[in-house]
Amino acid sequence: MNRALRPGWADALRGHVRRPALVQLCLGFSSGLPYLLVFSTLSAWLRESGLSVAAIGWFALAGAAYVFKPAWAPVVNQAPIPFLTRRLGQRRSWLLLSQGAVALAILCLGTSDPAADLATTAFWAVVLAAASATQDIVADAYRIDSLPRDLEGPGTANFVNGYRVGVLASGAGALLIADQWGWAPAYGAMAALMAVGILTTLTAPEPRRPPLAAEAPFRAALVEPFRDFMTRRNWAMVLVFITLFQYGEGLLGVMANPFYLDIGFTKTDIALVTKVWGFAMSLAGAVAGGLLVARFGLLRALFACGLMQAAANLAFAWLAGQGPSIPALTLTIALENLTSAMATAAFVAYLSGLCDRAYSATQYALLSAFAALGRKIFVAGGGEAAQALGWQAYFIATTLAALPALLVLLWLMKKDRHFR
Repeated sequence: MNRALRPGWADALRGHVRRPALVQLCLGFSSGLPYLLVFSTLSAWLRESGLSVAAIGWFALAGAAYVFKPAWAPVVNQAPIPFLTRRLGQRRSWLLLSQGAVALAILCLGTSDPAADLATTAFWAVVLAAASATQDIVADAYRIDSLPRDLEGPGTANFVNGYRVGVLASGAGALLIADQWGWAPAYGAMAALMAVGILTTLTAPEPRRPPLAAEAPFRAALVEPFRDFMTRRNWAMVLVFITLFQYGEGLLGVMANPFYLDIGFTKTDIALVTKVWGFAMSLAGAVAGGLLVARFGLLRALFACGLMQAAANLAFAWLAGQGPSIPALTLTIALENLTSAMATAAFVAYLSGLCDRAYSATQYALLSAFAALGRKIFVAGGGEAAQALGWQAYFIATTLAALPALLVLLWLMKKDRHFR
C-alpha cells in the first residue's frame, strides 16, 4: 500500500468498533477457546496425571487435524448442509455445525481420565482438534469474505484479540476452575462458553461471495484454489516462510506449562500471571500489530514483529535461572505475550492478503495448515529436546529456531513488493 494512502492512527482505531470488526471479535473468541484445551491446558492436566515431559510433547500430534484441514476445506467451501445452509447460508451453517461439534468434544474430553485411560483422552483430544480445525476453516473464510478492504487491519486485529480472550478463558479460566473443582467442571464450563460463537453465528449476516465460488462445479472447487495459488510469484518460498514463522513460538508454547510446574509455580500462579496478565499484554500487542501493519506496511511490520517475538523467548531462559519468582515471571510473560500478539496480528493479515475471495476457505486452510506444521507438528519432539537440553538451553534453542523464517522473509521482501 502506498504510504500516502495509508490511514492515520485515529482512523485505524475507529475501525475496531464498527460492526463487521466486532463480529470478528466474537468469532475469534470461539476459535481461540478450544486451542489450549488440546494443547497447553491439556498438558498441565497430563503432567498432574503423572505423564513424563517427553510423553506430553508427543501429545502435540493430537493437533494433526490443523495440518490436514485443506483435505476437507473444499467441502466446507462448497458443500451445503441439509436444512441449515438453506436458512443460514454456506458460511454460517458450517460455523454453527462446527461450533456445536467443538462444544460436544470439549464435554467428552473433560469426562475422560488420562491417569486411568489415556487412549480415551487422546481420542477425544483428536476429535476436538478436528472440530476446532473445521471451525477455523470457516471462521477464517468468513473473515476474508465479510471484511471490506478498509477494515481488514482492524477486523483481523479484533479476531486475534477475540482469539486471545478465548485462550485466556481456556487457559486461566480452566486452570482456576480445575484448581478448585477439578478438570471435568473446568472443561464443562469451557463447553458452555462456546455459546458466544453460536449466538454470534445466528445473528451475524451471511457474507456475499463472488459468483465463481457459489456457482463453480465441485471439481473446480477442489482444483482451482490450489492452481490459483501456484500462479503467484515465489509461491514455494512463501510456503516455506509460513511453515517456519511460528516454529520457535510453537516450541516454547508446547512446553510452557510443564516448565512452570517443574520450576515451582502453582496452577493459580500460572492462571493469574501467564494467562490473565499475559492476556492484557496480548490485547495491547494485537492492537499494536494491527496499527503497525496499517501505518508502515505489511512485510516491514511482519519482520519487525517476528524479530521481537524471537528475542522474547530468551526471557524464558533467564526465568529458568530465577526459580519460582513472581516478578520474574511477570516480566517474562509481558515480553512474550506482547511480541507474540504483535507477530500474530501481522501474520494473520499476511495470510489473509494471500487469499482470493473466490476460494477463501480452501486457500486460507492451505496456508494455515502449513503454519500448523511448524507450530503444532514439528514441535512434537519438543519434550524430548527439553528433557535432553535442560530448560535454559531449550529456550535459547527456541529463539534460534525462529531465525530461518526471518531470513526467508527478508528474501521475499526483496523479491515481492506487492505487500509493501
